[in-house]
Amino acid sequence: MRIVVTGGSGALGSLVVDEARTRGHDVTAISRRTGVDLATGDGLTEAVRGADAVVHCASNPRKPGPVDVDGTRRLVEALGPQTHLVHVSIVGCDASPFGYYVAKTKAEEILANAGVATTVVRATQFHAFAAMIAGALTKGPVALTLRGLAFQSVETAWVARRLVDHAEAPRPDGFVRATDLAGPEVLTGADIAVRLRRHAGRKAPHVLGLPAVGGAMRSFAQRTNLPGGDVETGGCTFDEWLATT
Repeated sequence: MRIVVTGGSGALGSLVVDEARTRGHDVTAISRRTGVDLATGDGLTEAVRGADAVVHCASNPRKPGPVDVDGTRRLVEALGPQTHLVHVSIVGCDASPFGYYVAKTKAEEILANAGVATTVVRATQFHAFAAMIAGALTKGPVALTLRGLAFQSVETAWVARRLVDHAEAPRPDGFVRATDLAGPEVLTGADIAVRLRRHAGRKAPHVLGLPAVGGAMRSFAQRTNLPGGDVETGGCTFDEWLATT
């Protein structure tokens, strides 16, 4: 089958491209590097024409409006009736006022009302993101963390494999939400900070918990980023991932 991957040169998209090609599919990776710009629509219609499936990985967390929201709208307008759109989103995005999560929720709403065969797959934060957050808040022997903060972070490559599984599945009749994806364990921000320091050959840090200030921080402190209800867990643990870095 012919599969198009938006954001095909990114951390997730490139793994989706590799996985789909390994399975023998005809894969086209599109991004601004290939002359396709979701923010403007340049080259988009031609790029997705005739695709059996489009795996939508393109995203811009720092400025999500043009790509995650408007770009998603342009994408569904460009799709043919035979195309199955597989869209990756974030667990708990509709329970947080964090700007990026609000944009991901808006993108889901666009898809729900578009009348296009769509499978939305929400995943928790990737291991690399959880490590980045904990690392940025660790200064020497002191690690700062938000009280209550926890991650059920997930292996990016495993999510990529599941996205290709969904692309290979029969095209749904309209909009569907797949089971959320998450890693095999829940770790607090402090847990991750300790693991990062030990991985670097240093003593465990002294952890200081900070109170949640503002709606976005309170939502993370309340663990709205963790899956609730049905969830499919898989991929390697954070420690297994860390051992490969």
